[in-house]
Amino acid sequence: MTVQKFAIADATFEQSPGQDDAVYTANLVDQRHGGPVTVGFGRYGANATLTETMAVHDTMIVLEGRLTVTSDGHSVTAGPGEIVHMPKGDGVTIRAHAQGAVTAYVTYPHWQEAR
Repeated sequence: MTVQKFAIADATFEQSPGQDDAVYTANLVDQRHGGPVTVGFGRYGANATLTETMAVHDTMIVLEGRLTVTSDGHSVTAGPGEIVHMPKGDGVTIRAHAQGAVTAYVTYPHWQEAR
C-alpha cells in the first residue's frame, strides 16, 4: 500500500450499525487495504447519542463540534483538535452537543467486517 491522504469529501457515510440516532461512519482504510487498523470519519447529528461496549481500541479526533464521552461515571468533553481514547471493553456513551460533531477515528483491530 502506498501513502494516501483523505478528506471528508472522500467519505461515504452510512448510519452506524445498530444505532437509531444520527450517528454515521465512513471507513476509508480497513482490512481490505491490508493494514491492522481501520481509519475513517464519523458524523454525529445534534444531540445524537451512541452507547456501547467497545469491541476494539478506538481513538477519536474531534474535527468539528463537541462530544462528551462518559465511561464508569467519568466524563470528558472534547472539541476541535482534541483526542479521546476508548479502550477495548469499556462501556461508553458518546453524546454530541447541540451543533453535532465530525470526527476522525482509528481503531485496532478492525471494528467492522469489510464489505
